[in-house]
Amino acid sequence: MTGQSGMVDPAIFEDLQTRVDEDTAVRDELKDIVQALEKHNRTISFVLSRAHSTPTANLSSVLNAAQESIQKAIGTVTALSRSASKLPYYKFNSMWSRQVQDLIFGILFWGWLGGYQSNASTPKCGRLLTLPDLSIILAVPVNLKDRDEFHLTIEEYLQALISLVEELSRLARNSVTLGDYERPLLINQFVKDVLAGFQILNLKNDTLRRRSDGLKYKVKDVEDVVYDLSLRDLLPKGKVEGYVKVEGVKQEVKEEESSKKIKMEEYE
Repeated sequence: MTGQSGMVDPAIFEDLQTRVDEDTAVRDELKDIVQALEKHNRTISFVLSRAHSTPTANLSSVLNAAQESIQKAIGTVTALSRSASKLPYYKFNSMWSRQVQDLIFGILFWGWLGGYQSNASTPKCGRLLTLPDLSIILAVPVNLKDRDEFHLTIEEYLQALISLVEELSRLARNSVTLGDYERPLLINQFVKDVLAGFQILNLKNDTLRRRSDGLKYKVKDVEDVVYDLSLRDLLPKGKVEGYVKVEGVKQEVKEEESSKKIKMEEYE
């Protein structure tokens, strides 16, 4: 009696195991790079946090230190791009997307504070770096559609931009503590412009849409700072016009709410 051979060839599973091992090796390699990037991001965040307690006139030391950390992160992004571009992008991008988003935020905040200088411009506070700017800084393409390689996505940029607004909302309050009453005005106009830009977008990403919905509360926080400065007559001379009207707007709201309350009492 001859022995019966199995119906399933074991070579199928041997091939699958080989693929699993290759996939694991790739993930381990990427994990090491991503962890290095995460470490750089923490350093950038630590350095830039000093902006909340440093007067504008003394920011150069903070910005220079942040630039050194950003340069190190760029080297790690180069290594990540080299490894990730050999792989199916959307199969592995969840491994690094959050870290790339955090790096973009750090660069945006650094650029907003006046740290970035291109060949055609001078550094200035209040500048919003664009996706093409980030592509140049990080030396990676943006939003690729024609090939499967590592790139920055629009979603990563928008998530980082929301984080920037949240950080600037905090900076507005801390600037007042430092006696800088002009920077909250700059932040006020900037975050309003960003909010107006987001209102134009038709976002399909649920997480991004929910976070963008919260922008209006951060804008209100900054408006409250400016309003309090106007009440105390602390706004810089020559820049009060356009901001003191906030008091009138708030008074109109109070009168409207009072009128509604009276009508409700009459109805009852």
